[in-house]
Amino acid sequence: MFARIKPRYAAFLFWIPVKKPLISFGGLDLLASAVLVLNAEGRISYANPAAENLLESSSKTLLNHKLTELFLNYEELEEVFQQAVEHQFADKRQDLTLERVGREPLQVHTVVTALDDPDSPVLIELRENVQQLKLDREERLIDQSQANKELIRNLAHEIKNPLGGIRGAAQLLELELPERHLKELREYTQVIIKEADRLQTLVDRLLAPHRSPHIVGDVNIHEVCERVRSLIVSEFPAGLKIKRDYDLSVPEFRGDKEQLIQAVLNIAHNAAQVLSSRMKTGDAEITIRTRIARQVTLAKVRYRLALDLHIIDNGPGIPPDIQDRIFYPLVSGRDGGSGLGLTLAQTFVQQHMGVIECDSRPGCTDFRILIPLP
Repeated sequence: MFARIKPRYAAFLFWIPVKKPLISFGGLDLLASAVLVLNAEGRISYANPAAENLLESSSKTLLNHKLTELFLNYEELEEVFQQAVEHQFADKRQDLTLERVGREPLQVHTVVTALDDPDSPVLIELRENVQQLKLDREERLIDQSQANKELIRNLAHEIKNPLGGIRGAAQLLELELPERHLKELREYTQVIIKEADRLQTLVDRLLAPHRSPHIVGDVNIHEVCERVRSLIVSEFPAGLKIKRDYDLSVPEFRGDKEQLIQAVLNIAHNAAQVLSSRMKTGDAEITIRTRIARQVTLAKVRYRLALDLHIIDNGPGIPPDIQDRIFYPLVSGRDGGSGLGLTLAQTFVQQHMGVIECDSRPGCTDFRILIPLP
């Protein structure tokens, strides 16, 4: 920028250069992706708010730190930084897993840009690779479900055979009891028989998804939701409010209606049970929401449309120590729970080429069911 003397002093015309900074980073504060600007020594000279959120540190904490102090596996980023300083490229993109001390690794897409500024020669943009994280999580769920199926089948068959023997032996023992002690001793044989029957019922429930035929027909998801709602309201008539937030444009699809009713009911019933304390105060709430999701990837297959069904409750949330295991069989966060409801729900949804995801924190637990639509 230059300043000029007024024309009437043309005899004394001269130019005065006004120095200004080469690059301004103020506009980067508005970006959703994390941005770090490094000086010539490789230290952070600027971090935008998105970088603070991603790295879980304030800008004051991040400033003047090197990448070697932020990440355990800094070597690759450090090498790219040196190449940028030497202007070997204009920008370079790559996917990285950045490991941190005491925190989850970051799956990010990095864009390293060489700047024409000797004081701040390198800009690094970090975009959390949400899609990759989602794919990894879904792959783990599918692998886990397959392992669960094999475990359940093997375990159930191993239990069934001796269980029948135990029950039969108890019945024979009861027939041999002396008449004068029959009333007193029969109580013990009945305990054995009843417990054997209870375990048999549990085994049958474990095997049910693998035995039941898949009955395919046209499914209206809102009929499924309304059926579940009526069942929950009849069991919990007081203190519980069920909100309906339906997108009536969701089309019908081919599926097993009874299986889907059971899957949604298992989730909603669990939600209602954990809301027992809120029911006493009258502010227990479950929201059933339907939407259409577009361009969804499920089990590495891309679908143009998918059902996006949410069952949300305002309960205490799932205990953090079991959040990663809630779809495992026999894992329950509630006293007296069998730990089979969510396992069966996940199995039924996966038979429809879908998946159940969960996001939970105190005051909001959101189970999300995604199923491909035609």
